[in-house]
Amino acid sequence: MGQITLNQITKSFGDVQVIPPLDLRIDDGEFVVFVGPSGCGKSTLLRLIAGLEDITSGEINIDGKDATEVPPAKRGLAMVFQSYALYPHMSVRKNIAFPLRMAGLDKAEQDNKVEAAAKVLNLTDYLERRPGQLSGGQRQRVAIGRAIVREPAAFLFDEPLSNLDAALRVNMRLEISELHQTLETTMIYVTHDQVEAMTMADKIVVLQAGIIEQVGSPLELYHTPRNRFVAGFIGSPKMNFMMGAFSAEYDAATIGIRPEHISVSHTEGKWSGKVGVSEHLGSDTFLYVDVDGLEDPVTVRSTGEVAFRHGDAVHLTPDPEKIHRFDNQGLRMA
Repeated sequence: MGQITLNQITKSFGDVQVIPPLDLRIDDGEFVVFVGPSGCGKSTLLRLIAGLEDITSGEINIDGKDATEVPPAKRGLAMVFQSYALYPHMSVRKNIAFPLRMAGLDKAEQDNKVEAAAKVLNLTDYLERRPGQLSGGQRQRVAIGRAIVREPAAFLFDEPLSNLDAALRVNMRLEISELHQTLETTMIYVTHDQVEAMTMADKIVVLQAGIIEQVGSPLELYHTPRNRFVAGFIGSPKMNFMMGAFSAEYDAATIGIRPEHISVSHTEGKWSGKVGVSEHLGSDTFLYVDVDGLEDPVTVRSTGEVAFRHGDAVHLTPDPEKIHRFDNQGLRMA
């Protein structure tokens, strides 16, 4: 079991409240991602759940029991940090077994648990090596293995991939997602990378300044963002926003349209402009179009075969069914 409930949780550092009153329910077996810009409170919230930070007020329940005053080691949670925090003088086997030795398990049981975790993580051939002989991705898997052997109620990941290069990040993203499917254990994952959030999560929690802006599945947040902040944060490339005459015809303070929902033509369209930068990525091309009457370029996502060049006159047409309308407070309009 790994159900976690936060009831009116707050956190202050001195006179500064970094987490205003907050409620959140994480169901058993869910993969939940906390996402938001730097300083939004996502890592602080994770540390409050782990017990590494004391809450200022409120209550944390784990599997229906009040864990607010329970020390970290007694909460049944396992944390995987951004830094691998491995013991360099120990073998992979001993690193993974470390929490089991501290718990006083006998050697045979330690070996069984370590070898089972190593098999899941494809580390069997590396058990006798030391961390310095491993790649970054392998070291991260060792850190995860050390968490697995504890058989926790939930795993807590604090930006675990941020020290890896781009290719390793993608591989480890897939491995952690596969691990969740295999273990069927609750996982809470902190990242500033919305692509990681969209591809890994069952449920995303979008945070800004310690406030939960929206909770929902990746597609719910993509298709029906609650406000302009969520709309601009979820999706890559990010949503285009337009005001003034562009939004007035839709009876809104601001309209938003995603780059993939705009068609581009040499001959006709709703908005006219000139191509600035073109980014050719093979399967996709991103065009940054200077549209008459807009201060910022409009980003358009098109197929990789488009042949628009810098300075080309083009016409853009948004899909009318995909336009998002926001009021003066930035809230979504029906």
